[in-house]
Amino acid sequence: QAQLVESGGGLVQPGGSLRLSCAASGNIFRINVMHWYRRAPGRERELVATISSGGFTNYANSVKGRFTISRDNANTVYLQMNSLKPEDTAVYYCNADIETVTNLNRVLSNYWGQGTQVTVSS
Repeated sequence: QAQLVESGGGLVQPGGSLRLSCAASGNIFRINVMHWYRRAPGRERELVATISSGGFTNYANSVKGRFTISRDNANTVYLQMNSLKPEDTAVYYCNADIETVTNLNRVLSNYWGQGTQVTVSS
């Protein structure tokens, strides 16, 4: 089993910046692709950014040039959000495909974090 815990959300004025973090823990053998999603009130869940195990990245058109996804060697993924707009207001979720090890067996599963609120308002 593994767990994902997000942090870094909060209230920021338009044009400001926030950095979200998502730390994975547990019996982790390997973390494959990692994503950031968001869900705004009354809207469908949106895939915001993706980073592969090799560091390749992809972004939603709505955040290209403003958001940057990255990951370190300590099982943490980040989302640097600059030039924030009111329409970026949402709960942001971390998602990852993780291989865990239990009794020498490797199991690949998909995991979600609990979400962190980002509010962009003056």
